[in-house]
Amino acid sequence: MRVRVLVLLLVVAAFAVAGSASARRAGLHGMHPCPGVTGFTCSTLDVPLDRADSSRGTLHLQVGAGDNVHAPRGVLLVLSGGPGQPGLPILDGYLDPALSAEQGKYRIVVLDQRGTGAGALDCAALQHEMGSSDLTPPSAAAVRACSTQLGARRQFFGTDDVVADIDALRQELGVDKWSLDGISYGTYVGERYALAHPSHVSKLVLDSVVPQVGETDLGLVEFAAVRRVLRSVCGSRCVSDLATVVRRDRLGPQLFDALTFDSIADPTYRKFWNVPAALHAARRGNRKRLNAFLAAASRYQRDTPAAALDQGLHASALCADWRYPWGTSAVPLAGRKAKLRAAVARIPATKLYPFDARTASGNGFVRQCLPWAPTTPTPLPHGRLRVPTLLVNGTDDLSTPLAWARQELSLTTHGKLVLVRGAGHSVQGRAVSNAGRRAVARFLLGS
Repeated sequence: MRVRVLVLLLVVAAFAVAGSASARRAGLHGMHPCPGVTGFTCSTLDVPLDRADSSRGTLHLQVGAGDNVHAPRGVLLVLSGGPGQPGLPILDGYLDPALSAEQGKYRIVVLDQRGTGAGALDCAALQHEMGSSDLTPPSAAAVRACSTQLGARRQFFGTDDVVADIDALRQELGVDKWSLDGISYGTYVGERYALAHPSHVSKLVLDSVVPQVGETDLGLVEFAAVRRVLRSVCGSRCVSDLATVVRRDRLGPQLFDALTFDSIADPTYRKFWNVPAALHAARRGNRKRLNAFLAAASRYQRDTPAAALDQGLHASALCADWRYPWGTSAVPLAGRKAKLRAAVARIPATKLYPFDARTASGNGFVRQCLPWAPTTPTPLPHGRLRVPTLLVNGTDDLSTPLAWARQELSLTTHGKLVLVRGAGHSVQGRAVSNAGRRAVARFLLGS
């Protein structure tokens, strides 16, 4: 659920000293030109860590806003993914071509959500093991170390807290209604904001959709997407090759992670590593090409620092936001494993294919939240989106599968889904085809 914006770490680092440890009056302050980006002013938004108890301290969130204050279409807030990615790098390397048509008509605003960028929570061991991946299984020791490091603070980094920060930003900007463009996890944030504050949303774009329901199915939707996408790319033999290697070599979690990564990096699955050929060779006993693919995917994702995608925030948000087979994040650790085993045992093998029970119980989402210390859960959202909504999704995206977009579409009252054939994750930022970008421009610039 992460969008791989090309992060300029110098931009992020420039803000590392922007906020002092002392509490400031809430509001935007410290205006200055955004480093390395023309036409945007950066500032700091101070928000309380805990809105029920201001004595717990203040967070200093970095904001970037276009200088075209009187843009005819108003403000467009672009929401980054992860959870764990900062928003400021969107200003450099993403807006063109993603929102090139909209830039002159909207005042584009981005925000480093709490726990990201210069404010990353930075759990060293967990960050080293997972990097930018949702699906690399971390060690229980790294997860426990992170939850211990954050202590009681970890309960204040859920999506409901981000939604409250966003509305504080809206008020500071003096905006009554604005439009939102969410990418990956940013779609979940956008949905949650539109559900909480529908009167303040003009239009909502959801690119690479995470549905608002806040529940995990242990990967079954993603497994079905792998079956469908690989058949379209290389036929049924390709899926059979994968199933054989998963079963024989017990590589389910690693292959699930690597294939999902490749749907972001190369949704053709042939450009860099020729995955179909690697799977077929591995089935016949030659693992050289497949091992190289797995190693490259792991190395590329693990090189990601917390300032670019923070895994401490990722765990804090998703473990509290979502519901798992053991229940909410408040459930005691004792008994979680038994409930997980029982849930996996009930899944028919046909639903797991071409993966297996080890993949369902051993992927990164599950392994990050299973040992996470009991934490107050984020309330689940209710209702349907009642704002004009455009959903765009790549047909070959495994990180946020097409079925998720269709699920969210069923929860809208004024929604339209645009499919981009052959595209993977982050349609606006990464797709070769302009179909998704054109659809977004028509939606945002139309009446």
